[in-house]
Amino acid sequence: MMIFSRHVSRGLFAAAGLVLGATAALAQTPASAPGRPPAPDVKMVGDWAVRCFPINSPSPCDMYQELADKDSHQRVLAISIAYVPSLDRNGIIISVPLEVSIQKGLVIQTDNFTSPTLKYRRCDRNGCYVEMPMDAASIASLSKSAKDANIKIAADGGKEFSLKFSLDGFSSAYDQMVEQAKQKAKPIPKQDGQ
Repeated sequence: MMIFSRHVSRGLFAAAGLVLGATAALAQTPASAPGRPPAPDVKMVGDWAVRCFPINSPSPCDMYQELADKDSHQRVLAISIAYVPSLDRNGIIISVPLEVSIQKGLVIQTDNFTSPTLKYRRCDRNGCYVEMPMDAASIASLSKSAKDANIKIAADGGKEFSLKFSLDGFSSAYDQMVEQAKQKAKPIPKQDGQ
């Protein structure tokens, strides 16, 4: 059975944090602001955006998909998968709306893959987040799945929802993201005592 790794790597979370930090900084900086960092290099591969940020990072690239509500244009689901070449590890960040049942977590499901329950790491005013390492077997399983997958969540009141996302281009986007990450990554600095 393929599962997500339950072992947390400080370097992987640091790398994911750098990618998220770069994303947040780019999103919050007005276009006319002096000293604004250059925009990320983005290439669409199927329904996935392969993004490389112009930052010194052990994981400067990710593959990303965001879904918004048709009427309100509010983000409903965002998925980011990054690769840290120096650790040969993947990390995933999944963002869902607030008012989810924190205790129930979420599950990724495709035609041939069902993840274990993934626990939320944190929530802020923009949503709740699963942030964790992702094993290679799970990536391989998603690469071989049909065109769509679902994120199963439960609301605070117990009602269950299924958020559909596309796997169109997933395998190619992953391969391109990994290759670019290997070319552009900076090593993770050693911490005292490591």
